[in-house]
Amino acid sequence: MRNLTMLMDYYELTMANGYYVTGNKDKVAVFDMFYRTNPDGGGFVISAGLEMLIDYILGLKFTDDDIEYLRSRNMFDDGFLEYLRNFKFTGTIEAVPEGTVVYPNIPIVTVTAPIIEAQLIETMLLICINFQSLIATKANRISRAAGDSIVMEFGARRAQGPDAAVWGTRACFIGGVGTTATVMADQQFGVKAVGTMAHSWIEFFPSEYESFKAYAEVYPDSCTLLIDTYDILESGLPNAIRVAHEILEPMGKRLKGVRIDSGDLAYFSKKIRRKLDEEGLKDCAVVVSNSVDEYLIESLTKQGAKIDSYGVGERMITSKSDPVFGGVYKLVAVKEGDEFIPKIKISENIEKITNPGKKKVYRIYSQKTGYAIADLLTMCDEEPDFSDSYAFIDPQMPWKNMKFRNVDAKPLQVTIFKDGELVYEKPALKDIQDFVKKQLESEIWEEEQRFYNPHTHYLDLSQKLYEVKKDLLASAQVVD
Repeated sequence: MRNLTMLMDYYELTMANGYYVTGNKDKVAVFDMFYRTNPDGGGFVISAGLEMLIDYILGLKFTDDDIEYLRSRNMFDDGFLEYLRNFKFTGTIEAVPEGTVVYPNIPIVTVTAPIIEAQLIETMLLICINFQSLIATKANRISRAAGDSIVMEFGARRAQGPDAAVWGTRACFIGGVGTTATVMADQQFGVKAVGTMAHSWIEFFPSEYESFKAYAEVYPDSCTLLIDTYDILESGLPNAIRVAHEILEPMGKRLKGVRIDSGDLAYFSKKIRRKLDEEGLKDCAVVVSNSVDEYLIESLTKQGAKIDSYGVGERMITSKSDPVFGGVYKLVAVKEGDEFIPKIKISENIEKITNPGKKKVYRIYSQKTGYAIADLLTMCDEEPDFSDSYAFIDPQMPWKNMKFRNVDAKPLQVTIFKDGELVYEKPALKDIQDFVKKQLESEIWEEEQRFYNPHTHYLDLSQKLYEVKKDLLASAQVVD
């Protein structure tokens, strides 16, 4: 297991050393990881990255080399360095399961641990959840735009590094992508790797026909030909059809597909489809790539493009249209005795004011439709009763008399680590993908799934939490 313990911001170490020197190393704190804005102006996010976070926590260990490097900085107390030498995460982590549809300001991960432990894992926790949630969400948008067409992940060579390529592929699969071009993602996670040829294969042979013929003879059961190296309609497509009739059909095989990676995809796909059908190759798929995303797919669909499969690369693996996921990690409580004392961050920007305290998060479902109508935050010691009507506060309109009636509620977070021990059974990757599909089919309103001006999902507060927040805001006001 790879040791990524030193992958952190330097200020986490300076704060941790400070907690140690001031005698606070055993003080328990609570941090929430959440985000504030949906990427691409969408209605929600597909959470991902929990498995990588679990692996990181399990591998936490400062080596002798790490300790000596820190000692060389001449900033850290010797007692603190010895503390790090024996470091082990002993806290509790609660999180929403991977694939959960989430919304702004919902605690995706909650860490309850001695303050040094909780502080030191901040950077890596954000790396895990931010990147993979961003890519899973982008992949889900692209998969939904593609409808019944197959989506393949082709982005490794444009990803920001090897981890982004491999773990990004995993995130794409969670979002709904079926296959990948990345071999290590198949080897490591079981996301099926697929691929045929590049333009270099075709250029290598004396002619395009000979390159197609050679490929068909080597791979007669899975022959897809790239037809835009020279001329799609005058050369590539006729040569592919010739190989289908002269090489594959005498073997009892069929041409599986033709792929184009350039040009007017709508125009060429329709021309290709018509010619293939005329030649008795109705079962031959039309595959396209070339800077594809959900917006281009929508446009191609409106133009009547005849596309069976999309190879999607850079715009998915980098979420090119909105490449930054702004997840944050904020202190929300400190334990004093048996009580969690709420803490709040106040800002001139209203959206940056945090929801204080150790909390629970519930998803509220209509009993009539089964669809989620809101999320609810409560204090951790509350036991809300939804059997009759439940009064809550809409933080955007706190003056309104709001109540839930005829609803069911489900806690969103589950315990991942308890007192430093992994207590969560990681689900199979395919089960996570199926979980995403189930939510979108039967729990999440279509209006929230729109790409443009989606319906806003409400995040409400219990009356107790709202009063705690209001009191903290009032007590923090400075009066001249």
